[in-house]
Amino acid sequence: MRVWQTVIAPSVAWPCPPAAPQPVQLVLVFGSVARLDRPGFAEALAAAHPGALLAGCSTAGEIVGDRVLDDSCTVTAIRFDRGEVAAAEADIASIAESGQAGEVLGKALAARPGLTGVLLFAPGVAVNGSALIDGLVDCLPAGVPVSGGLAGDGGAFVRTLVLGPSGLSDGRAVAVGFYGESLQFGLGSVGGWEPFGPARKVTRAVGNLLLQLDGEPALNIYKRYLGDYARDLPASGLLFPFELLNRNHDSVGLIRTILGIDEDAGGLILAGTVDEGYYLRLMHASTDGLVDGAEQAGAIAAAGKAGDGGKDADDRLALLVSCVGRKLVMGDRVEEEVQAVADRLGPGTVLTGFYSYGEIGPMRDMLDCRLHNQTMTVALLTER
Repeated sequence: MRVWQTVIAPSVAWPCPPAAPQPVQLVLVFGSVARLDRPGFAEALAAAHPGALLAGCSTAGEIVGDRVLDDSCTVTAIRFDRGEVAAAEADIASIAESGQAGEVLGKALAARPGLTGVLLFAPGVAVNGSALIDGLVDCLPAGVPVSGGLAGDGGAFVRTLVLGPSGLSDGRAVAVGFYGESLQFGLGSVGGWEPFGPARKVTRAVGNLLLQLDGEPALNIYKRYLGDYARDLPASGLLFPFELLNRNHDSVGLIRTILGIDEDAGGLILAGTVDEGYYLRLMHASTDGLVDGAEQAGAIAAAGKAGDGGKDADDRLALLVSCVGRKLVMGDRVEEEVQAVADRLGPGTVLTGFYSYGEIGPMRDMLDCRLHNQTMTVALLTER
């Protein structure tokens, strides 16, 4: 496997990067909405890489190497020696269609034998990310790893874009399937947030709308805990997510971000679904804690199957998807979490990725992939 990477810096008006020195099968593209939506960009990209599968999305910040950029575009071209890739696309006309779209993607990828991994890119607004991923995973062969994320738009939460074989869209999900035993994935997902306050039971919820905790309007409880920060809702919700606990009050390895509030219903709009009968506990973070979490995610990915196979590989590719909420907490120190992952993965690993509105990766048991919030996810790809 060989990887070539180009960065279009914010100050460069150049419409498209040059072609890779060799024919490639896959090109991953991450950039700001303004960059990707520039007239003719997707067409020029396809012309520069004839026959290659194009996939990616808009972001809330681009990851390249050990850096974090804004309003740029990263283009990562990949040539496989023996492995192959294929893509599936599904329109999401409404939030209610998210699960069905996931099923369409999963069935299309599973119809071809030899599936060893999936990368999923989906809109970051007007989508139920949990339902989309559940629909996809339910239709895949057992044990196939899934990673990826929900697109961003710089924190505006207005319009996000996904790039696929059909071009750019603000209402379509794209899944890339990897085929062949030579391709191996190692996945890691860790948050690094610290819980505080008591666990409270979800007594009423509809999809991703949290209405009651312990029988009281969820918004009332949330505002009470936030104190002065409540004045800045919903933006301040990115700084105080929820940890999801099971009925025994044990953590299940999922975090849920608050994306909005419903004053009339007294509810909180979460980035993913929660089930009645489960428990939620508030969380907060320090930069050091988030960096430690990112380092753990990199270590877990490196210790996985792909980490072992990397000894026989030419290049290693790591896709890092982190949350816009983490970026807000860390501020000027945000690159520290990317550098921590890079240090764990070592030289010879090309890093790409983005800051997202939802991360896709394994649960704590490493057997099941779900939608995460406020988490650093690492997918390490090698070819033996």
